[in-house]
Amino acid sequence: MVDVLKALREVTGTRYVLPLREGGSLPGLVETDDLGMYVVKFIGAGQGRKTLIAEIITGELGRALGLPVPELALVEFDAVIARGEPDQEVQELLKASGGLNLGMDFLPGSLGFDPLAFEVDSDLAGRVLWFDALTGNVDRSWRNPNMVVWHGAPYLIDHGATLIFHHSWANADRFVGRAYDASDHVLSSSAPDLAAADAAFAPLVTEGLLRDVVGLVPDVWLAEEPGFASPDEVREAYVRHLAARATDRSWLPEVGR
Repeated sequence: MVDVLKALREVTGTRYVLPLREGGSLPGLVETDDLGMYVVKFIGAGQGRKTLIAEIITGELGRALGLPVPELALVEFDAVIARGEPDQEVQELLKASGGLNLGMDFLPGSLGFDPLAFEVDSDLAGRVLWFDALTGNVDRSWRNPNMVVWHGAPYLIDHGATLIFHHSWANADRFVGRAYDASDHVLSSSAPDLAAADAAFAPLVTEGLLRDVVGLVPDVWLAEEPGFASPDEVREAYVRHLAARATDRSWLPEVGR
């Protein structure tokens, strides 16, 4: 079953709480007007809007497939908040990020995932690895798992390094059947059951589902993409590419067999 997709929650940042310096994009902990707390990736960061696009498409696709991904939200941010920030680097980032940014629900007390300390069954390991292979996730290694454990359960975070084909649309077709290197994937030692994952997920990744997922990306992040006349054209390009990759599946790694 595919989980029902909902429009992303829209909130307004009211207070910048803390920079999180683990990531290269310098995300920050932000309090919002719904009394929530979000880890926010900013539009003004060096990686730009495509990181945020990848976060939505990959994260919401994972959620639709039933994978544990924290809730995402669109965070409106007034650059005036930067005036109270003493750190010059952070202040410049906030000043450059007025407008729409992306937040991930903050999981208080969560711990970084350690495969030696937390056991993942072969079914979940296979599903995560299949999903990462489909989206070309180059950032779920044992060195940087981009997984956390919260209330005894694993969660998948930080998908900004997926969908690398969208950094060069002219060459995107070359990525459709590109093999996925799972040699240092954090779950490669958990006997991932890729056959079961493929049987479960492949029929679900339809053009309809992909169109619904890509439809969650705000127009403002897709506008003025070189080579495209409109945000909807960009959306269709994402759908075509991911649908072709889901159909081809020559990229499935031989892991745990």
